Amino acid sequence: MHKTGVANLPLHGGHAPRWLFARMVRLAKAVTDAVVEEYGSEEFLRRISNPCWFQAFSCVLGFDWHSSGTTTTTCGALKVALDPQETGIYVAGGKGATSRKTPEEIVEAGDLFNLKTDEVDDMVYSSKITAKVDNSCIQDSYQLYHHVFFLTEEGDWAVVQQGMGDRYARRYHWLSAETRCFFEEPHTGICCDHMKEGVLDMASKESDEARSISVDLVNDGPQHLGKYFMGKGGQRKLSQFTMPSHHPVLDMDLGRDGLRVLQKAYELQPENYEELVSLRGMGPKKIRALALISDLVYGSEPSWKDPVKYSFTHGGKDGFPYPVNRGVYDTSIETLRDALEQARLDRRERIHAIKRLKDFIKE
Repeated sequence: MHKTGVANLPLHGGHAPRWLFARMVRLAKAVTDAVVEEYGSEEFLRRISNPCWFQAFSCVLGFDWHSSGTTTTTCGALKVALDPQETGIYVAGGKGATSRKTPEEIVEAGDLFNLKTDEVDDMVYSSKITAKVDNSCIQDSYQLYHHVFFLTEEGDWAVVQQGMGDRYARRYHWLSAETRCFFEEPHTGICCDHMKEGVLDMASKESDEARSISVDLVNDGPQHLGKYFMGKGGQRKLSQFTMPSHHPVLDMDLGRDGLRVLQKAYELQPENYEELVSLRGMGPKKIRALALISDLVYGSEPSWKDPVKYSFTHGGKDGFPYPVNRGVYDTSIETLRDALEQARLDRRERIHAIKRLKDFIKE
């Protein structure tokens, strides 16, 4: 008699058991040491910013593909495992309140690696702007709660951060070597098992004109923007908006301090969209309002396409959530296999690790 049924795979709370995490730290160190020794720290950043390699790596450490812990615990294990003075790699940030310590940890890394002040300042800025883009400029309803900044003694960096939505997680990957602009398709990958409709993506190439008009609207002065939000007697005019059918009507209430923030931006006269978004108080509502006005008044529609490109898996054998990319999959396997075989592990642990990798790729 065949056993049948349904397996629901929700996100898991709690913490990894201490015995498992300790082994994850050892294996994470061994694999990283092997990759850095063989290919260099820059290549490690490139791989950690590759969604497929990162996912395979986390599975080899001991995680199943559906858990949000693949991000938080894998990054946590790397932070414990990697000695910056040995590897030339510093892991800053983390989950929750720890993520807010990222800037000061980057400064600490700069002192340790003897980096120039302007290099450190640039990395602190990169940490903040990548979080701002994924939390405010890509409005996919996923709130960031995890931010990890990997940096090397050469001044290269990568970001792995994660947001939580309605029972699901979404992970964002960045790499300095591939980030020419923070607002034109800047990610090396965005992972999630669910795509959404009506996602405002101001980091898309399609939003270029809307970004430019947003800056012009602010630099012309915020007083004339009030007419788009308020009618006679202080009543809101939101009900008069006729939005396109392909995305939902979004809240355009700027809040109590909305116009004050725009007035401050006007006084500073930002030169471009990046400078505008970087201003204190320029959050999701202001960004969205300016984008909608650029569409409503000037016909410059921003992108409403969800930018997610990867699932948390390599793909499914049944084509769901998408067909397996065999080339990417095989590259992940071979890279990890080579690293494991060269890793400085006890023979027994190495055999178990390679067996887990074989079990992971068996089908």
